[in-house]
Amino acid sequence: MAGMTLTEKIIAGHSGNGRVSPGMTVWVTADLLMTHDVCGPGTIGILKKEIGEHARVWDPDRVVIIPDHFIFTGDADARRNLDTLRGFVKEQGIRHFYDAGTDRYSGVCHVTLAERGHLRPGEILFGTDSHTCTAGALGLFATGIGNTDAAFVMATGKLWLRVPETMRFVLEGTARPRVTAKDIVLSLIGGMGVDGAAYRTMEFCGPVIDRMGIAERMTLCNMTVEAGAKSGIIAADGTTQAFLKGRGVAASVAVGGDPDARYHSERRVDVTALKPQVACPHSPDNVRDAEECRGIKVDRCYIGSCTGGKIEDFVMACEILDGRRVAVETCCVPATAQVARELQTRTVGGRTLGAILTAAGATIGPPSCAACLGGPPDTFGRLNRGEVCISTTNRNFPGRMGAPDSKVFLASPYTVAASAVEGRITDPGRFSG
Repeated sequence: MAGMTLTEKIIAGHSGNGRVSPGMTVWVTADLLMTHDVCGPGTIGILKKEIGEHARVWDPDRVVIIPDHFIFTGDADARRNLDTLRGFVKEQGIRHFYDAGTDRYSGVCHVTLAERGHLRPGEILFGTDSHTCTAGALGLFATGIGNTDAAFVMATGKLWLRVPETMRFVLEGTARPRVTAKDIVLSLIGGMGVDGAAYRTMEFCGPVIDRMGIAERMTLCNMTVEAGAKSGIIAADGTTQAFLKGRGVAASVAVGGDPDARYHSERRVDVTALKPQVACPHSPDNVRDAEECRGIKVDRCYIGSCTGGKIEDFVMACEILDGRRVAVETCCVPATAQVARELQTRTVGGRTLGAILTAAGATIGPPSCAACLGGPPDTFGRLNRGEVCISTTNRNFPGRMGAPDSKVFLASPYTVAASAVEGRITDPGRFSG
């Protein structure tokens, strides 16, 4: 009998079964449920409607509520959502609430979960956001669910789950300068299509992963949903344990797949020849080499989001922007308050990242999801009619970042920064000197 993959072992351990296999449907216990200001009120409404006005969450210490999407806005509906969350948190005694306008405010939920020590290898995280799969970078089975499923988890701590198949990607070789995890995953999505991993886990391993930091691993796992995946995952290793230790999380037993595990498929990918990638409008799988898009004029550049707003992403951007000026409006939005603080302390070439961005002519916004999901008209960085933007975000559907007739190109922080300097899409390799 074949062994189990990493994902199958995690699910088996949370289902009470000795083993599971793809296609089985099992009850699993959740370690954590995350929701935010967009989906949280809807989840709460379903809980109250279906269970009753006096419904209680199954464990207030395992529910994390993180307002992050429409925070810095005067929109009345957005403010009402925050009020709903605040009332629910007080009613239920939920401790892990990162409320806007307080010292506890953090920012983007997916980065916050990792920064604040909520994630542990081998656990199961459900979140009311499709990019919950980001957490798989730390060895979890993490997946996005809808409000109805979230209300059920909120009440019971359990969910009825079909075991996904696992697609294994062995990343080999050595990436050239200015080629990042964003380029690798865009290349994979471009080859697979947006449904190429539908309801499967994308598992990453190999020498490239071994050398990759947690931030870049998060970028890889974050984008797996753009290929239709149920989750993305990377087995915990020494890099994972060091990251957790730095956040006060006790070392946990790392779960790994069995040597004889059976995969849906295994693909060995040599990244050595890979060039910087760009996803063109209006789909994450419309991918080309950046140099093929050379000369396309942009009106705005955007660096931020759960995918591209981590401190490591701004380090990349500043390597390009240091000593240069942007030619077009460039919006920089740190993912979290911690990233915002680090912009004022982390240095490249003797200057802080914040100083480099400001000197280059970029505008730094408050930590949040900001324009990644468009949002109310006063959302920072929201695109206007007819604008062309190159962005470190994860989706470029019509209207995703604002006006439906705007055009969004997706790329790495290096490529976005290079394009900001030139005012047109630019391969960052030209700034490698």
